[in-house]
Amino acid sequence: MRNLVAVEFLTLDGVMQGLGSPDEDRDGGFEHGGWGLPYAEAMHEVLDPGGLSRTSAYLFGRRTYDKMAAFWPSQPDENPMAASLNSSPKHVATRGQPSLDWQGAVPLKGDLTSAVGQLTAEGEGDVVILGSGDVVRQLLTADLVDELRLFIHPLLLGTGKHLFGGLSAPRAFRLTSVAATSTGTIAAVYTRKGPDQT
Repeated sequence: MRNLVAVEFLTLDGVMQGLGSPDEDRDGGFEHGGWGLPYAEAMHEVLDPGGLSRTSAYLFGRRTYDKMAAFWPSQPDENPMAASLNSSPKHVATRGQPSLDWQGAVPLKGDLTSAVGQLTAEGEGDVVILGSGDVVRQLLTADLVDELRLFIHPLLLGTGKHLFGGLSAPRAFRLTSVAATSTGTIAAVYTRKGPDQT
């Protein structure tokens, strides 16, 4: 069995849209793209390089995949994140018969929750979702996410796409670690509680 881990960068009000650049995602007239840049330099203070060794595969929504595939394949393996992304299997939740040029990338086949359930049932380590808010929301609704690694930035935007949406029932998680950067970003790791845990 593998754990399904969602790694997400958020504002205090839960916005995840447009973290990296002004034109990353302007859906809905979003004008705050690139809000994560002032906090990026200090992220090394809380990122866990050891977590990469537990990652045995990645999972992306199609739009996140396209953005990642445009950048990471050209990064050197001296960058631990590039080495992990470029050498690991990458599963993409997408419709139709897409062309996926990034080495090791394959489309998920069939229904998202069934395909992810099968993906986590095989092998060891973590299947890590980066961004991909629509995919994460569907998998949270299906109660398939085992761990949330949230990087919460000290900023309120007021508008934008939020990570968390409606659920059919509450989901309980246990805080397993917390740290903060010198610029005020909180790194919090939450693990899903089982039905018999309080």
